[in-house]
Amino acid sequence: MSRSRFDTSSSWRRILWEQVLQARQLRQFDLYHAMAFVAPLYLKAPMVVTVYDLSFLLFPERLSAARRWYLRNFTALTCRRALRVLSISRSTAKDLTRLLGVNPDNIDVTPLGYDRSVFRPLPVSVIEQFAVRQGLPARFWLFVGTLEPRKNLAMLLRAYARLPRSQRLPLLLVGGKGWMTDDVFATIEREGLQDSVRHVGFVPAADLPLWYNSAEAFLYPSIYEGFGLPVLEAMACGTPVVTADVSSLPEVAGDAGLCLPPEDSEPWTAALVNIKQDLDWREEARERGLERAGRFSWERTAALTLDSYRKALAPHGLPLDKQESDAIPQAQPTDQTQSYSTSVEQELIMYTTVLMRQSRYHSCASAADHFASAERL
Repeated sequence: MSRSRFDTSSSWRRILWEQVLQARQLRQFDLYHAMAFVAPLYLKAPMVVTVYDLSFLLFPERLSAARRWYLRNFTALTCRRALRVLSISRSTAKDLTRLLGVNPDNIDVTPLGYDRSVFRPLPVSVIEQFAVRQGLPARFWLFVGTLEPRKNLAMLLRAYARLPRSQRLPLLLVGGKGWMTDDVFATIEREGLQDSVRHVGFVPAADLPLWYNSAEAFLYPSIYEGFGLPVLEAMACGTPVVTADVSSLPEVAGDAGLCLPPEDSEPWTAALVNIKQDLDWREEARERGLERAGRFSWERTAALTLDSYRKALAPHGLPLDKQESDAIPQAQPTDQTQSYSTSVEQELIMYTTVLMRQSRYHSCASAADHFASAERL
């Protein structure tokens, strides 16, 4: 691990580091992995790149023209030069081909994972203590995410407002304000929802499992996600999920979540009535969600990433098959994680798993790290 001594806190300093200084300071290595969209333009080494989503093309209003130009053009150049392009969902993989012309044969899908020691069903006593500290109602519905147009909260609020007051549970919105949030708060005021909808604001990442566990259902009507990690985290905590049936969200939710069209509020209203009244559905959704979440892991992400490294290096005569004397014990693989025989692969999986876990907190904010205020989700 080597950190830059150059201050990269501002967007343009980071670009200067990324495109000029970093390329000059890199020492001998076998493979460069651009973890977020863009690699140095003049890098000649074998390279792979991870692209998390193409929201900067589909929702360009969040960026200035100059920043949008940089990200659009340099991502396209990087994908064109990369030996493999890693995408975190099949939906984003299709977007890469459709919007940037990336050859689908060069794309590897590496779905994200979650920390199973953190996102899990918690003891009732822990949840009750958290509810008392936060002043939470006994029953409520939850949304988690930065408030911005593509999260589609105005539609959800309209669906919620159609409910008779006797059918409403409090709706809590967890997440910081992003951009163009006026419509969200205007809808709350226009529909007279001030007493039943609460904007909690940003919460520490460590508290998220407590919020998921406390909620009766998790509502996520987003119209576009590169992956939709909150859906996975909610399922891992045993919380029933209702989400949109577009972009990557059905890939994550599978048959465990209730997937609805994001542009039509009526099905959402009907779903809210049902999930409030139908205890059997909630229990079934909880069990299906836990089973579905068990199919995702950072170990699987790391193994698939390592497969991409192997594909990239093989034409250069650098297969990942050398033996090492100081073998590192390998964790028992899950049914989704390939068991590798050589110790160097075991070590690479461990290191890559750590990198994937770290990038989990920065993945969907990568464009913002380059060009705007950072967001968690």
